[in-house]
Amino acid sequence: MADSDVFSALADPTRRQLVDWLAEEGSGTATRFAERLPISRQAVARHLQELEKAGVVDSSRFGRENRFVLRPEPLTRAAGWLEARAGAWDRTLVRLRDHLE
Repeated sequence: MADSDVFSALADPTRRQLVDWLAEEGSGTATRFAERLPISRQAVARHLQELEKAGVVDSSRFGRENRFVLRPEPLTRAAGWLEARAGAWDRTLVRLRDHLE
């Protein structure tokens, strides 16, 4: 998956919350997460499907439901990209500060 898919998936605050919970808890189902959110189980399932489509989570059948787990590799790649951009901005701002002084 492309980094742009990861960033698109993480643009939604509900999906970021789901990623946080998966990072903390290791796995979960749409039903379990829907109990904590003000949206339906079906809406949570759609959010999880978007995360899966972006490669951020994997799912496996667990009884009657899918159990989702986080895939850290796409998030690590996206974080690396952000870190590189932050470093470039830091250098640019230092040069600007030096120029203004």
